[in-house]
Amino acid sequence: MSSHESDALTYSDAFLRNILRKAKTIAIVGASDKPTRPSFGVLAFLLAHGYRVIGVNPGLAGNSVHGAPFVASLADIHEPIDMVDIFRNSEAAGAVVDEALALKPLPKAIWMQLDVRNDAAAARAQAKGVKVVMDRCPKIEYGRLLAGSEAARKTEARPKQRGGPRT
Repeated sequence: MSSHESDALTYSDAFLRNILRKAKTIAIVGASDKPTRPSFGVLAFLLAHGYRVIGVNPGLAGNSVHGAPFVASLADIHEPIDMVDIFRNSEAAGAVVDEALALKPLPKAIWMQLDVRNDAAAARAQAKGVKVVMDRCPKIEYGRLLAGSEAARKTEARPKQRGGPRT
């Protein structure tokens, strides 16, 4: 690992929030049907929060998990993907990024999960105008950055109570 790769990664809250708000369709590479795997819970969380999710795992192609369809590879997805979420190790992430960069249209963002970092792959994606996040979990960041605003929107949408408090 180079000294550059050991540097801490920092992303502004606005940068992360923007990606999470603009993404509508997310491909999760390395998604699993095993409840003990983090990708299983992240897939369910993203679906529950209104994202369209497509699992990418050759062993599960043709099946569905939590109602999300699974395909063997990113190339098997025949609709625009806003974000590719990578649940693979750092070395394998490079090939996943290259596969994502072959998509037409390009995804708007590539998100590498906790402990996943590939600076060379990130540079290739950024050179094509794709936003990159490494070593972060969208479920955690959503909870940190958007859960409060989601609750506030629901509160604002409720009809206002008439009259003052009861005494």
